[in-house]
Amino acid sequence: MSSTEPTTPHPLDDLNDQMVRRREELQELRAKGIDPYPYAFDSTSNAAEILATFKDDGPRLDVAIAGRIMSIRRMGKASFCHLQDSTGRLQVYLKRDDLGDAYDHFRLMDLGDIIGVRGYVFRTRTGEVSVHVVSFELLSKSIRPVPIAKEQVQPDGTKIVFDPLSDKEIRYRQRYVDLMVNPTVREVFVKRAKIISTMRRYLDERGCLEVETPVLQPLYGGASARPFKTHHNALDVDLYLRIADELYLKRLIVGGFDAVYEISKDFRNEGMDKTHNPEFTMLELYVAYRDYVWMMSLVEEMISRVAIELNGSPQANVGETVIDFTPPWRRVTMFDAIKERTGEDLSGLDEAGLRAVAKRLGVEVDPALGAGAIIDEIFGERVEPHLVQPTFITDYPLSMSPLAKRHRTAPGVVERFEAIVLGKEICNAFSELNDPLDQRARFEDQMGLRARGDEEAQVLDEDYLRALEYGMPPTAGLGIGIDRLTMLLTGQDSIRDVILFPQMKPERAGT
Repeated sequence: MSSTEPTTPHPLDDLNDQMVRRREELQELRAKGIDPYPYAFDSTSNAAEILATFKDDGPRLDVAIAGRIMSIRRMGKASFCHLQDSTGRLQVYLKRDDLGDAYDHFRLMDLGDIIGVRGYVFRTRTGEVSVHVVSFELLSKSIRPVPIAKEQVQPDGTKIVFDPLSDKEIRYRQRYVDLMVNPTVREVFVKRAKIISTMRRYLDERGCLEVETPVLQPLYGGASARPFKTHHNALDVDLYLRIADELYLKRLIVGGFDAVYEISKDFRNEGMDKTHNPEFTMLELYVAYRDYVWMMSLVEEMISRVAIELNGSPQANVGETVIDFTPPWRRVTMFDAIKERTGEDLSGLDEAGLRAVAKRLGVEVDPALGAGAIIDEIFGERVEPHLVQPTFITDYPLSMSPLAKRHRTAPGVVERFEAIVLGKEICNAFSELNDPLDQRARFEDQMGLRARGDEEAQVLDEDYLRALEYGMPPTAGLGIGIDRLTMLLTGQDSIRDVILFPQMKPERAGT
């Protein structure tokens, strides 16, 4: 090989002293005939259950529990350590007199190692419920040091946690470590699962059918967004990752289902910020013979129930702000909300008039945007951030809602609402447009906007129009952003804190 050719560094070249030592311990364990990665351990309990059920005056409680070592205190012939499992932490006590030669193997254990112990529960002199170990097994040797958080107890009894994993970028990239060392992070995702299960149970109880629709679609639709594009080799066709489920779910209403919903991953090729991730989770629901007024009542009732299930109250604390989800929520039209906040009446204005208002308000708008998008920009910058308590913004301009039914009494607007909480949209809903000729005209208007340069305008879907031509009953439709709702109900200020593995820039070499 030429001396100028690059060489791949040996993986051991980058090891620090701790990592080298742990590998040496690994080899020593194997030399002693100990498998550092066995196949199973028959645990009979967990930390939370033991702490909840142990009684000082009760019968002896024999347990088998497995967990990760999060602290070690060695004292010659005895050692204490804390094991952490999915339910919490529990102290265990190991003594040479009980374990014999096996106790010597414990010196080869480190923070982060996963062990299984068998023994009986007792209370130490300091009052801590613990397990007196009669046997233990190494279940997984950690050859990379775990950044363990340290706790300091103040004189008043409060705890200060010093988190060594304070860099959020590292936490998001290495979520496995974040979950390992930060129990509060795990709690957020347990709550997220509970939010979804409560919503699913609420809809199932009302006779709604959970379905699945395609992720790969020949045409993307149901929202105004740029898609991700891919290619199917066998069919030799371009496909798109769905940006919404709407048009497929409404096809099912055409087919005869009365109420269908899907909890799905959607994908939009857009910017990333505290409330946007290119891959996100949506609940979409469509109910035949209902309208957007009926859907408002369902939304406030369902989300209030979710809050109660999660927090024991319809209220949620977000920082120092208390959000109250108790129905009924305030209802205000989009034009009235803009007028209340800015003094500007946008109703009846053409595109030129809207651009003049935007200029007066200091709202920059792209030349490619149409009238509806300009109104949306004004609302988004001047009104939405000030909506703190749950509010239904209703009756959107026709031009910005190509899939919604025209308002039954107010000209120029559609029967649509969004729920805004703490300045963030958490849901969007319509009385669904079921007139196939009106829908075709709306799609054609959207294609005109695309020709002007609006890349997020919707595309014309001939198969969906064909479905509407068979006849779709009056229908109410809803989309709820699970990620944003989870942010609100768990008090998180970034969408990355409620997505286990958020999208990140490529990791830099050497990190």
